[in-house]
Amino acid sequence: MHVFTVRVYYEDTDMAGIVYHANYLKYIERARSDWVREQGLDQNAMREEDGIVFVVRRIEADYLHAAKYDDVLEIRTTVKSMTGVRLIMAQEVLRGEEVVFRAEVTAVCATLDGHPTRLPAALRRRVH
Repeated sequence: MHVFTVRVYYEDTDMAGIVYHANYLKYIERARSDWVREQGLDQNAMREEDGIVFVVRRIEADYLHAAKYDDVLEIRTTVKSMTGVRLIMAQEVLRGEEVVFRAEVTAVCATLDGHPTRLPAALRRRVH
């Protein structure tokens, strides 16, 4: 399990001081990017040298409780499954031990012109 921490800033909230719903997607994206980096992959090099990028194909999300201004949130990311072309990750956003948001994200790799391609071999070896 990968853990990434964020603090909720004023800019993340609506007029009531509650995290705006779209910002959870930003938080889990940051956590996934950090997870990829932790796996030893350089996404800039993947794009520039190999011509491939990660693309989110699907997100299923549940908003369970409201996070608020100045909360410290922990994003937990785990790999549920991986094939040669697809990576499915479970992500939870917690405030303390309370899960406030939960998502399942399906990501694939694509060429720069949008065609699906295999996940990097280094990632497949490391995760399996």
